[in-house]
Amino acid sequence: MKNTLELTGRQKRHLRGLAHHLKPIVIIGADRVTDGVVRKVDAELNNHELIKVRLTDADKDEVREAQSTLCNHTQAAHVQTIGHTLILYRPHPKEPKIRLPRPA
Repeated sequence: MKNTLELTGRQKRHLRGLAHHLKPIVIIGADRVTDGVVRKVDAELNNHELIKVRLTDADKDEVREAQSTLCNHTQAAHVQTIGHTLILYRPHPKEPKIRLPRPA
């Protein structure tokens, strides 16, 4: 699967502001990204649209790999990575709650 959702810099800034106060909703442990983790992230994106995902004890390559895998399998957009925490966004297919700024 390929990530098709692209965000502009302005949209990413808006989403980063909204995500600032959020706590990680999915914690990925030593097993890293499994089918169960992908299903959980997919379900949470349907519920919240904007989520934080935290990897425990991960190096930069593991974080990048998790980000790529999760975005590709859930069709989510990568908003930002801060240390071991990913911010992911995917609008709800029928009733989006978050309104993004229009592309300039």
